[in-house]
Amino acid sequence: MTDAPSTPRAARIPDRPSIDGLEDRWAQVWKERGTYTFDRAAAHERGREAVFSIDTPPPTASGSLHMGHVFSYTHTDCMARYKRMAGFEVFYPIGWDDNGLPTEKRVQNFYGVRGDASLPHDPAFEPAHRGDVKSLKAADQQPISRANFIELCDELTVQDEQAFESLFRRMGFSFDWDISYRTIDDHSRATAQQAFLRNLSRGEAYQSEAPGLWDVTFQTAVAQAELEARDYPGAYHRVAFHPTADGAAPVYIETTRPELIPAVVALIAHPDDERYAGMFGTTVRSPLFGVEVPVLAHPAAEPDKGAGIAMCCTFGDLTDVLWWRELQLPTRSVITRSGRLQSEVPDWIPSGAGQRLFDQELAGKTTFSARESVVSALRESGDLDGEPQPTQRKANFYERGEKPLEIVTSRQWYIRNGGRDADLNAELLERGRQVEFHPAFMRSRYENWVSGLNGDWLVSRQRFFGVPIPVWYPLDEQGEPVYDKPLVPTEDQLPVDPAAQAPDGYDESQRGRAGGFVGDPDVMDTWATSSLTPQIAGRWRDDPELFADVFPMDVRPQGHDIIRTWLFSTVVRSHFEFDSVPWRHAALSGWILDPDRKKMSKSKGNVVTPEDVVKEHCADAVRYWAASGRLGADAAYDTGQMKVGRRLAIKILNATKFALTLGEVDGDLSAAVTNPLDRAMLAELAQVVEAATAGFEGWDHTRCLEVTETFFWTFCDDYLELVKDRAYGGQGDAQAASARAALRIALDVLLRLFAPLLPYVTEEVWSWWHDGSVHHAAWPTTAELGAGDGGDPELLGAVGEALAGVRKSKSEAKVGMRAEVAEIVLAGPGGWTDRVRSAEADLRAAGRITGRIDYTEAETPEVRDTVLIPVEKPKA
Repeated sequence: MTDAPSTPRAARIPDRPSIDGLEDRWAQVWKERGTYTFDRAAAHERGREAVFSIDTPPPTASGSLHMGHVFSYTHTDCMARYKRMAGFEVFYPIGWDDNGLPTEKRVQNFYGVRGDASLPHDPAFEPAHRGDVKSLKAADQQPISRANFIELCDELTVQDEQAFESLFRRMGFSFDWDISYRTIDDHSRATAQQAFLRNLSRGEAYQSEAPGLWDVTFQTAVAQAELEARDYPGAYHRVAFHPTADGAAPVYIETTRPELIPAVVALIAHPDDERYAGMFGTTVRSPLFGVEVPVLAHPAAEPDKGAGIAMCCTFGDLTDVLWWRELQLPTRSVITRSGRLQSEVPDWIPSGAGQRLFDQELAGKTTFSARESVVSALRESGDLDGEPQPTQRKANFYERGEKPLEIVTSRQWYIRNGGRDADLNAELLERGRQVEFHPAFMRSRYENWVSGLNGDWLVSRQRFFGVPIPVWYPLDEQGEPVYDKPLVPTEDQLPVDPAAQAPDGYDESQRGRAGGFVGDPDVMDTWATSSLTPQIAGRWRDDPELFADVFPMDVRPQGHDIIRTWLFSTVVRSHFEFDSVPWRHAALSGWILDPDRKKMSKSKGNVVTPEDVVKEHCADAVRYWAASGRLGADAAYDTGQMKVGRRLAIKILNATKFALTLGEVDGDLSAAVTNPLDRAMLAELAQVVEAATAGFEGWDHTRCLEVTETFFWTFCDDYLELVKDRAYGGQGDAQAASARAALRIALDVLLRLFAPLLPYVTEEVWSWWHDGSVHHAAWPTTAELGAGDGGDPELLGAVGEALAGVRKSKSEAKVGMRAEVAEIVLAGPGGWTDRVRSAEADLRAAGRITGRIDYTEAETPEVRDTVLIPVEKPKA
């Protein structure tokens, strides 16, 4: 909410104003005064429509921030500041996304440790390393207990968050730091567990033993939304399968994964492929292992790829999963969670040579080594036709992983997301249409993702630092978990850790014993927690009054690359729990590109950390660069633009100081403005206010910056020069008062227009002759520029053009700007010359025109026939 308008007081201006040191000074003042504190009582009294609530992205606390954070958070902060000045109670929380694989990976690399759930907690444990030990091999990392590993995660994320907060405060982001959270704190864990238990009770969460993507490095399941397709070197192997019918010729398939021949369950061809039409319904035997498998038809087979017929293994890729599910094929998995082939000989391999080959050459080997052994055996048996042909194949990787994913069968938790339910899919598509996307074309990315889903949302992870799945299982008489009768806590018991707490009705002595219980060992995917940021920040679990005042939130700002993860998953949770969308708007920022036009990212090693950049250029300069980028558009990292922003901030200081030192004005400022040029300037500024306001209302902060900055430079270069002599009294007291009043009115408005974009310099200058913060001042309106009513908004431009022509004449004559003009001809269209005539006195003073001015008609404005009187330089 804005403060009541304050009456400007006599200006108190520093002798040498500087932008250096403004961040330290004003950040402390804002902190002490609670400048950006959300006024909860006022918000509740005024009602939901008076609140502007922001679902702020919680940055991942695993290392350092980068320029992409500065870029996108500046966009949001500009809007938050505008809405605050427009009279809204702004709910602007900040959180930290602590849990998940990025944090665990950083802890492993920082301390040189790895978690081992079999080890007991050591309360006196101290890591041998504290620093970057990425070079340490995984085998050399010190194994520590689950509890000790979580303690280190907690320790390091707190350190990272302190550094993040320091940078965010220096950047002037106007968060309410009293509304903060960590996605691993008690409140966040309880909220995530409560939402999950409600999903479970309504049937939206379920558990299933099924094939899924598995990262062998991180030893965890991976969701569809976390996939990244990358080129991966491989080779095609042309391999013979032998029909069981006597005398039939071999059938050749081409595969990049011959090590999966022991896991083959069928050969698949397209139903319209005439080459294999006669084979559908027959069987073949696999080479080396002699397993009999059917030849089947499926439309997902690609006739023009390889031999047109493919082996279906359980499981080599996602197409295998599709065929396995739709054709109801058996499961014959041989790759384990470690990425190695199983140690036992599969029971489906007939006795004899196939069993010996698996036992002696394949059991327990990595997929790479097993591939070499199988290819060697195929050569010996004659089942390899020719030599392998090198190729680049597309493989699925976990977005943070370094090895191709495997598909293994495991028991996991899922939340329904429309991937297997057409009706739910349609409902979630409709939810997307209830959100205003900025820019609008980003909605298609949401719809394309939802339409292309082929499975539900996998939410369980086999890691340590996350929100535990709040479930236990009773153990039967043989000590086996009874998965279909889970034990769950009540909501008032949350948060719980099933690995450290016993469920109601049991005690710790019964853990792992027949007739006792076992806790679910998994944690939730990090998106399963961060998909609840509106609920966490708005205190859905324990403060229904606050939640009603801020939810659904007004905007979710985020990067466009995580529409499929964070944005969509938040929509899913809100749809189930509240039957609504979680916010009204989604504001999508683009990427930051390096000089080669490549996305800046930690994985590419081309990031620039912002701390030194901000110190070198100043926060307002970096914000200027960021605010110059529109929503949805990628932007180049450009220090040149930051230098422009720094120059603008310095000009605001100096121009304001100069204007305010021209003299005070008594009484009503608007009434004092009588000169046509002054009224014209204010009329033009009114147009700027309209355009700047329309920019923010249209989610285009860049438009506000563009129109305000363009006017400001004209104001400085032309208007200030034109009225300087008059403001000093060169045309009498009344004309001086008109100029001084117009200057103060314009500066008052300009500072407020710049305030959301350049918060430090505007706050500094505002304080010279105003009490209170510019960031609580009302956003300017055209009504307060009534002194310009009837003024000609094109007048300043015309006179400024004439002044520029005079200056150009002096430059071309190689004389100083103080040279007098004895004669000059101003030529232009009738309207242009009429405008210049109306401000001739100011033009004469600014251009030092002491002689005759002739006006004449011309198609375009120009200055002709200038006669100059150079000013002699004073002798030394």
